[in-house]
Amino acid sequence: MHCEVKLKTFYDVIKTQDKSRLKSAVAVRVADKEFDLSRECHDENFEIIDADTPEGVEIIRHSAAHLLAMAVKQLFPKAQVTIGPVIDDGFYYDFSWSDGFSPQDIDKIEQVMRRLVKKRLPLQRFVLPQEEAVQFFRDDNEHYKAEIIEDIPKEEELSLYKQGDFTDLCRGPHVPHTGFLGAFKLTKVAGAYWRGDAQNEMLQRIYGTAWATQEALDKYLHLQEEAKKRDHRRLGKQMDWFHLQDEAPGMIFWHPRGWIAYNQLEQFIRKVYVKTGYQEIKTPQIIDRTLWEKSGHWDKYAENMFTVECEKRTYAIKPMSCPGHVQVFNQGLKSYKELPVRYAEFGCCHRNEASGTLHGVMRVRGFVQDDGHIFCALDQIGQEVSAFIKQTYTIYNLLGFDEVILRLSTRPEKRVGSDEVWDKSESALEAILENSEYDYEVLPGEGAFYGPKIEFSLKDCLGRIWQCGTIQVDFSMPERLDANFVNAAGEKERPVMLHRAILGTFERFMGIMIENTAGHMPFWLCPQQIAVLPIGGAHEAFCQEITQQLKALGFRATCDARSEKVNYKIREHTLARTSIMLIVGDQEVSSGTVNVRDSKMVQHGQMTMEALTTWLKAKPDPNQELENIF
Repeated sequence: MHCEVKLKTFYDVIKTQDKSRLKSAVAVRVADKEFDLSRECHDENFEIIDADTPEGVEIIRHSAAHLLAMAVKQLFPKAQVTIGPVIDDGFYYDFSWSDGFSPQDIDKIEQVMRRLVKKRLPLQRFVLPQEEAVQFFRDDNEHYKAEIIEDIPKEEELSLYKQGDFTDLCRGPHVPHTGFLGAFKLTKVAGAYWRGDAQNEMLQRIYGTAWATQEALDKYLHLQEEAKKRDHRRLGKQMDWFHLQDEAPGMIFWHPRGWIAYNQLEQFIRKVYVKTGYQEIKTPQIIDRTLWEKSGHWDKYAENMFTVECEKRTYAIKPMSCPGHVQVFNQGLKSYKELPVRYAEFGCCHRNEASGTLHGVMRVRGFVQDDGHIFCALDQIGQEVSAFIKQTYTIYNLLGFDEVILRLSTRPEKRVGSDEVWDKSESALEAILENSEYDYEVLPGEGAFYGPKIEFSLKDCLGRIWQCGTIQVDFSMPERLDANFVNAAGEKERPVMLHRAILGTFERFMGIMIENTAGHMPFWLCPQQIAVLPIGGAHEAFCQEITQQLKALGFRATCDARSEKVNYKIREHTLARTSIMLIVGDQEVSSGTVNVRDSKMVQHGQMTMEALTTWLKAKPDPNQELENIF
């Protein structure tokens, strides 16, 4: 839209040109900068930001955080406000309040927020010099805000926003009035240290979510409830797959059933290795720090590494396998005719992740990567990366994920290698993606410290995004660890090192699959494929015979001959996500059939053993499909 000089604010311009837009407009964008509608409009073009756009929803959430703080101050005047940023799907605000907030307090805060929404209070921006702003908040007993302001460079403009009797420090922009903030919900309370430092005071963090419409909010809350039902931690316990305990934070205790599924997935990936020309290797868990110093990990990653002392030497438990793979490559000078050399390892790694970030099997300290490294010549990068991209899409599809998001992550601030090397690496990946059939996004600054990377993210059945696979171009590590091959001219040349993984980590991928399927895993992966359930003791002999036949055919089958009632056993196997249940009573014994139902309680009726085995063998199995793909 175009603004004329005689009109004072963006609001005035929109009201004059298209008054109906004021129902949805929350801010404007001018030359990639966002402004409140109340800001002065100069003679320039601007773009309206509507509430239901991604930018608009972020502004709504930011404003909702201010609304939350205002409500808390009305109910708890002695509580001090600190910060209230926007996060994925919502916002939070941290408060200094020693009494803490109870669930009843959260309900009261929500009620106050809703009253403030109905008042349609305008959010008014004003500017103060730093000293005045510090004094303003100190006079109001808001010492945390004053401390924040004191850390802001003096040359930076300080803007404050006032709504009713509440004022907060903020860059903005904000919605025109609180009437835009009706579609919100407070979700939980947690503790958080001031400035993220455990030496500081523990604050009270209230989380919430906000959306442009009630319909969008209801949809989000429904998905959250569905996500709770699919929580891998709850299902993992229910299915008796694994557990975690305080004595080993971030480490997983795999139970027999879970380990069967884990091994099925590992065997599948091992077949992929063989089909795609990788040689499997195994490298040490503990390596002297001198190698990590040479590789660059010690300088850039030491705080995330576990170390041990032995015989006056410092060793690191490996957080990744790459330096070890270079050592294998360096054993015997390779010829260009041997390239590309592809190594793969089920690399058991440990990283000292912050305890607050640990989450079931999704974020752990001990994990196994489907780790691989390709050593190739410069002119082989394109074919190797392109082949890997196609392989990765294929594997995800076979594992039940049809929607894949491709991203190019470029140089981070903390990195090794020269800008020239990074230019070369980033250009190589960008050229490959540009010439591929796939769309991709760019994530500036998100690359690994030793090289840019292509990331593969999966979208699950709830629309959540999970970053899994990756391939990274690395010119630095072969240089740092003195890797060479003999080129066609008979001279030594540095190989290019490609770091790659399809699943990322087995633990996290298993968690993703559990949540995506709600525990109803594909038949080939299910640890308990078939349970044969006799209704009474008279049917047990027939059930045992059936079970042995199924086992002989390679199925994982058990006969549950406990004296419990059959309905109890059906319920237990349903909760444990046994894939197929075969119920056998008088009728089945006399007709030589079984009554078939699955873990989702779908009844498939009576089947003969011949029909049953034909049906079971026809179930999708990516292990068999590999034979026709690679």
